Amino acid sequence: MAKQVISTDQAPRAIGPYSQAVRFGNLVFTAGQIALDPATGKLVDGGIAAQTERVMENLKAILEAAGSSLDRVLKTTCFLVNLDDFAEFNAVYGRYFGDNPPPRSTVQAARLPAGALVEVECVAECD
Repeated sequence: MAKQVISTDQAPRAIGPYSQAVRFGNLVFTAGQIALDPATGKLVDGGIAAQTERVMENLKAILEAAGSSLDRVLKTTCFLVNLDDFAEFNAVYGRYFGDNPPPRSTVQAARLPAGALVEVECVAECD
């Protein structure tokens, strides 16, 4: 079994030496996604809610390119610059996962790339 690099122009290009995701067998592992607009490569305007929305849309696009979806996410890891933003982050994040959310870890990070307020990575099942 070989790993397959996943890439889509529906999510921001990697800003370093890494892939948007890697598929291995029936699993896909995403890189952490920050709130970069794939069309401009710039961080979206707005606070934690706007940034979380963009992050989740980026993850959705990458998962779909890998033959998966948010419904098939097995685990997420979430990084917030300020845990005081947790409730607002959680409200947006929760809309994407509905009644059967995956397990997750959420930690406060001192700093994220490009001045982002939130970053999320995931592992998902795929066909």
